[in-house]
Amino acid sequence: MGSLPCSGEILADDPKLTAPAELKAPSAFAEGAPKPVLNWGKGDGKSYWLTAFDIITFDVLLNRVDRYFIDKDEYNVTLDSIRRNVGGKWVVDNDPFAINQFGHPYQGSMYHGFARSAGLDYWQASAATLLGSLFWELAGETTAPSINDQFTTGIGGSFLGEPLFRMASLLLESGTGRPGVLREIAAALISPSTGVNRAAYGDRFDGVFRSRAPAVYTRVQVGVNFDADVSSNINGNRTVGGPVIPQSYRNGEGTADFTIAYGLPGKPDYRYDRPFDYFHFQFTASTANVFENVITRGLLIGEPYSAGANVRGVWGLYGSYDYISPQIFRVSTTAGGLGTTNQWWLSRTVALQSTALASLGYGSAGAVRGAGERDYHNGIAPQGLLTSRLILGDRLSIEATLRDYYVGSLASKDTSGEENILRAEVGLTGRIYNLHGLTLKYTMSRRDASYVETGKTRQKVGVFSIAYSFLGQTRFGAVDWRPKLGEP
Repeated sequence: MGSLPCSGEILADDPKLTAPAELKAPSAFAEGAPKPVLNWGKGDGKSYWLTAFDIITFDVLLNRVDRYFIDKDEYNVTLDSIRRNVGGKWVVDNDPFAINQFGHPYQGSMYHGFARSAGLDYWQASAATLLGSLFWELAGETTAPSINDQFTTGIGGSFLGEPLFRMASLLLESGTGRPGVLREIAAALISPSTGVNRAAYGDRFDGVFRSRAPAVYTRVQVGVNFDADVSSNINGNRTVGGPVIPQSYRNGEGTADFTIAYGLPGKPDYRYDRPFDYFHFQFTASTANVFENVITRGLLIGEPYSAGANVRGVWGLYGSYDYISPQIFRVSTTAGGLGTTNQWWLSRTVALQSTALASLGYGSAGAVRGAGERDYHNGIAPQGLLTSRLILGDRLSIEATLRDYYVGSLASKDTSGEENILRAEVGLTGRIYNLHGLTLKYTMSRRDASYVETGKTRQKVGVFSIAYSFLGQTRFGAVDWRPKLGEP
């Protein structure tokens, strides 16, 4: 593999920076020519048997931990409980929202990471994730196997696990020579199952997955919500018949956000022949509810395209996993759909990056429990996404995102109602010095629900926030495939 391109090869007229590493673009991790040791996924560096061993061992250990620390009866698995689950009826369970919609997908991401770090390709790892989820449903718990858990763990786990594996691999690939201890530790924190395989089997799985030097844009933000407006007709008092307590939103909430766009369209000679050669990942933590957002989407099958000299893009089938929880309600979906991601140079220095996606999946949504209020509702979930980033030279970017989720009664345990959730974000980021900037953002989240028991309810949260931003690139992720000024 050749070296990752410097800014002169990808970006025209990049501004002067003080640190040599900052001139490496568009990858935030590019500090030289990556030279991963051994060959990933070749010969002894690929194993189906060790993948199966890893997943089964993980499930057995997880069962033991859950039995001793969570629920002795629910996890007291025996041959009788396994036979009962194998021959019994599958159900839609009512475990807590965070367990079903985040815990299970993360569990699936562990299966996926075990398989990928043992040399399996994406589709093979996805099959292993589905089988790992099936093993857990039949032999990990004494309760009846769950249809929704199989879906979120088996499919959502792959949609979440692949970006984690790719990010860990990109970090291991950066620099020169064999990854050092700090990079190994950081990669293990991103994808723990990858770290386990690399540590447990000597140099057998030391090979590093080749990224093929994608155009990458990263952004890390640390900020605070300084103004919030909440309207809700739901009683926040959990005691039925008790006095009405309006729902509230915690002002002054501290937030930390990490965003990466991997495989941005337009980079010369970059190919999209593997699932998730393009993906977008965002994680937001807050002091109010820890995991506020986990959002990822990736191109499963697609093709690049161009429209004239100034437009480059990819289109095809995307897979997505979304988990959004703005304190007073939440929504989560695992979905697949058709969409496109592109970049359009509007002028020599102004670019517009956009994604449009229409998907269908299975999701859950609901209010954070109030008096007489259901916790969450499952069902088939159509959803749409429109997002764009207007890049104004090397100093400013304006981002806007609109998401819409509908969770109806189709394929639902409860057919008495429906929910629609809308989330809109507008943000302005200014690069102040080198890769340091400030971001001012407004986020609006609205939930409209209608149920026979509770009638129509509406919740709306509008939040202003300000954050320090550490940018992975001076051009906010703009990829420049055009000739430099003065060249033919």
